[in-house]
Amino acid sequence: MAVRRGGLDELLKEAGVADAAIQAVHSMAEKQSIPLQKAATRVADAPAAAVARALSRLSGLPVLETVDVEVIDVDMIRRLPLSIARENGILPLYLAGDELVVGIAELSAFSTLDDLRVLYGRPVRPVLVPTDVLEKATNDAYDKAATSADAIIADAGDKGDDDGDFNLEDAELLDDPNQAPIIRFVNAVISEAIKEKVSDIHIEPYEKEMVVRYRLDGVLKETIKPPVKFKNPIVARIKIMAGLNIAEKRLPQDGRIRRKMGGREIDMRVSTVPVRHGERVVMRILEKGTVFSLDAIGMPKHVLHKWRGLITRPHGILLVSGPTGSGKSTSLYSSITEINTPDKNILTIEDPVEYEVKGIGQVQVNHKIELTFASALRAFLRQDPDVILVGEIRDRETAGRAIEASLTGHLVFSTIHTNDAAGAFVRLVEMGIEPYQVTSSLLGVLAQRLVRRLCNTCKEAYTPTDLELVDLGLTREQVPGMVYRPVGCEECKERGYKGRIGIYEFLESNDQIGALILANADSGSVKKRAVELGMSTLRDDGIQKVLNGMTSFEELIRVTSEDSE
Repeated sequence: MAVRRGGLDELLKEAGVADAAIQAVHSMAEKQSIPLQKAATRVADAPAAAVARALSRLSGLPVLETVDVEVIDVDMIRRLPLSIARENGILPLYLAGDELVVGIAELSAFSTLDDLRVLYGRPVRPVLVPTDVLEKATNDAYDKAATSADAIIADAGDKGDDDGDFNLEDAELLDDPNQAPIIRFVNAVISEAIKEKVSDIHIEPYEKEMVVRYRLDGVLKETIKPPVKFKNPIVARIKIMAGLNIAEKRLPQDGRIRRKMGGREIDMRVSTVPVRHGERVVMRILEKGTVFSLDAIGMPKHVLHKWRGLITRPHGILLVSGPTGSGKSTSLYSSITEINTPDKNILTIEDPVEYEVKGIGQVQVNHKIELTFASALRAFLRQDPDVILVGEIRDRETAGRAIEASLTGHLVFSTIHTNDAAGAFVRLVEMGIEPYQVTSSLLGVLAQRLVRRLCNTCKEAYTPTDLELVDLGLTREQVPGMVYRPVGCEECKERGYKGRIGIYEFLESNDQIGALILANADSGSVKKRAVELGMSTLRDDGIQKVLNGMTSFEELIRVTSEDSE
């Protein structure tokens, strides 16, 4: 539909669009060589509802400013692939008599209406829907229409004993998701995991069964057991999505899946490992656009104050310690995000790069071409960096390069696998680093764990038992009041917990700690002296969070059992 420039301008003004936004519409139309009316729906400063009203006056179509997802016809949604709905800005809404009412955001969507008439075999009546309203309604409607993984497996079972479409050849798994149940099953498993805010999906083949498990808030739970005969096509489909070699089943492989689901960009790290009865798959779910903030991760105020003082130092090493899945990467990303300013050159070497941070140079380890932590560190020193983040110090060479970088005027962040903060000092010496180098370069170590946060809706106050107090080394006088325990409700899906929060201990290097390191003291002696000097341990911080009603004694004991004194 051709639109006269002056005519659309007047309609936009009458609808309440500012002159600056109208100028932006013209600028976008010229730069992208698209019609004015299409540009009007894409300019952020032009209110979507106002643009829809202007296009309504231009076309004579009615405007539907709100969409109730409950009235959308799910059967109609399932017949139109989501990719086509998004690409064309269309959404089947409901039947009005024999007509199908279809929401459109742009007048250019008229070109697809004939295709919809053929697809649905009935007349189609378009209505204008503001762009933001249509996008949200599309996400919500397709979420509602999505078939669960359980339902797909059950449906396949109802069709008889043969394998049906689950016996698809590998090439067929590239077909449209509306045609292959195996594709819809994998999509449903991923979609359900994202909705539940799962961190990892485990797909495990055994001799007589296959199990899909989700890791939620650090704890694995079983979700579904598809028949074992489906294990090969399920794994093949995931490998295709991750760009892996589907013919190679003897060696481990790593890949990535990138998807936009429910309006959110999702990045999944995929790892496959051959096991006795097939291939085991683990998918780590990472959400793009994650906002990192030191204020949001749960550091005690006194630790946060010290840590913030050290991350602005011009040189030295800061380490974060803890086991896999303890939130180390989140702490590091939050730290470099806080100091990421235009006057700093920040470089990272990671394995893998989990989150992309604007304004920071991030390098992915690649062992095939000998791009390791150590070799990248050597190259970084020629890139004039101010701050360097090393994904992990795991050997003498990497530790040596990191210390060299810190002693030549760079601030270095990294992680190390030790149980507590004191252990990190000793671990570096055990790697072969001279004690004097450790004391002269290491500014401090932040040890951490993640505990599940109690659901605020259903948590229950109670008086802790003597056994709980003994397990945590507490007296009744130290816990005179009530604490909270999990119950379970609809809000937390009967788990009693919702989300996680960090517990921390921070050991800042000083002369007394340095003297112990120079004397080759063990980690227990270092920790004991640090506590005498006022360091709060992981368990101390956890107890405080229990007393504040954030988590439970049960959860704290589970996470810090090795930290008992």
